[in-house]
Parts: sequence; C-alpha cells; structure tokens
Amino acid sequence: MSYRVGPADQLPEGEALLVEAKDSGAIEDIAVFHAEDGNFYALQDECTHEVASLSEGWIDGCEVECPLHSSSFDLRTGKVLCMPATKDARTYKVNVVDGNLELDI
Repeated sequence: MSYRVGPADQLPEGEALLVEAKDSGAIEDIAVFHAEDGNFYALQDECTHEVASLSEGWIDGCEVECPLHSSSFDLRTGKVLCMPATKDARTYKVNVVDGNLELDI
C-alpha cells in the first residue's frame, strides 16, 4: 500500500517529518528523514528502547539519535548502532513520485 506524504522539496536535508499513516484502519507513526546523503528514509517513529519520537532526534549523516537516551539507528537499515536500544527499528521504503514523497506501508 502506498501512502502519499507530500512534496519532497518541503522536507529540507537534515530534517525529519512525523507522518501518521493509516494501514488497514490502524494509524502508525512513521518518521521520514531527508538524510545528509540527499536520500529519503523512513523508520518507525517510536524508539525501540523507550517511548520517544525519533522524528525529534538528531540526524548525523545516515544516522538518527534518539532525543531521550541517545540510542542511534541507521536510517538505511533500521539497525541499532548505540545502546541502550537493542532492537532494530522497522523501516519503510520511500519513493519520490512526480516530486512527491510516498511511503510503502
């Protein structure tokens, strides 16, 4: 299922956007990132360690640092890079279609 986020040029490089996507009636919070490599990535918004929004974290290259306890995740793979988180984050594919960001959920 494809979910339209909005214009790609509205998300500056090095920034993130919180998206509330509906999938089969359920709402899922997804963080969409415009990484410093120029690509767009998406992870589940909630940190796997504790309730905190990854879209409010700090982006460095292709990593995001959780704003609560500093766990880090690879934006490309969702792999946890730094404790205290030990579980990887779920990833979503982001496409740019006619200048708009779309999530595959």
